[in-house]
Amino acid sequence: MEQQGVEFDIVDYLKHPPKRNTLTELVEMLPNEPVELIRTDRRFKELGLDVKHYQSGNDVVDLLLQYPELLQRPLAVCNGRAIIGRPPEKVLELIETS
Repeated sequence: MEQQGVEFDIVDYLKHPPKRNTLTELVEMLPNEPVELIRTDRRFKELGLDVKHYQSGNDVVDLLLQYPELLQRPLAVCNGRAIIGRPPEKVLELIETS
């Protein structure tokens, strides 16, 4: 993004976990289903969680408030739209179409 001359902010989500309203806004801005905001990695499995219990935006927000480390990343937000930035080219697509 720096090479493209795009200004951006980096938020350390573990030091500064997003608040409910921020997570709710992300859910609304993403074109994906809310559950895709959850990382279903080793930590998710250690907690004994099941993805089928997190299909609504409210359920996803509640989970991420309790376990911010499960937030999918990186996330990019531009002009009221958000995407999960994997692969990184998706971020450039978001910027170019905004």
